[in-house]
Amino acid sequence: MKKVAIVTVAVLALGLAACNKAESTNNAANETVVENNAETDVNAASTEATNAADQALNAAGNEVNAAGNAVENASNAVANATSNKTK
Repeated sequence: MKKVAIVTVAVLALGLAACNKAESTNNAANETVVENNAETDVNAASTEATNAADQALNAAGNEVNAAGNAVENASNAVANATSNKTK
């Protein structure tokens, strides 16, 4: 009877040790999943910020181009008015 009890205790101890070991492995796996998800979120936020900055710079560039065109048109109008006045 003592042998059966000792074997039973040994088997239960091994089973308990195996459960604890798997828990630490699961915890490590869960941490990896959390880190991967966080990295994905950071990358998405970074991409969105970069795209927004690019769009803002493109819009500003378009406005500068339009202002340059307006200055050129005004210069041409002055030149035309001066040319017409002297004729």
